[in-house]
Amino acid sequence: MKYRLPVQAGLMLASLLLVCVVRAEELFDADGYRSSQYRSPTPSTLEGVQVLDTPALQKLLDELPDVQLVDVYRQLWRHDRFIEEEPHANIPGSLWLPNTGSGNLEALWLRYFTHYLNQASKGDLDKPFVFYCRPDCWPSWNAARRAHAMGYRQLYWYRDGVDAWEQAGLPLVPAQPAELPAAFLTPTATP
Repeated sequence: MKYRLPVQAGLMLASLLLVCVVRAEELFDADGYRSSQYRSPTPSTLEGVQVLDTPALQKLLDELPDVQLVDVYRQLWRHDRFIEEEPHANIPGSLWLPNTGSGNLEALWLRYFTHYLNQASKGDLDKPFVFYCRPDCWPSWNAARRAHAMGYRQLYWYRDGVDAWEQAGLPLVPAQPAELPAAFLTPTATP
């Protein structure tokens, strides 16, 4: 009888820890990409990717004029086209590749992402890319991680994103998503 309360408390604690572990695993897919709750605190590091704050990004842009900024902020996609719900602005010189930061990236968006990275890099895996979105934006983390998995070696993640850029008094420009090639919308034949 005297051990009943500590045993019950221990079982409750073990159950709670198990639920927390299961829920944490649900946040990431089998490949380690964040697949839910995209607007939540992000880690301060990312393997194979250098994390930048605003002054570091400004310095990088001054030192590496060929760096390609990649905005992965989401955009509604319906009936084979992007739907503008509200105007979007990004950092000047950015390539906006919406919907490419999901964890469980659909084949269409992976093809779109791969196409534009290859086009921007001309196949050079040392091409510098900076991925960003908004603060606490897992899609930018996913996109930078995915580019690293694709073999790109000079990668940066602007973790605080467009909001920090704007708060620093730096310019933004109206943005339009990179066009999704029509060929990507037709099903590919399988042998």
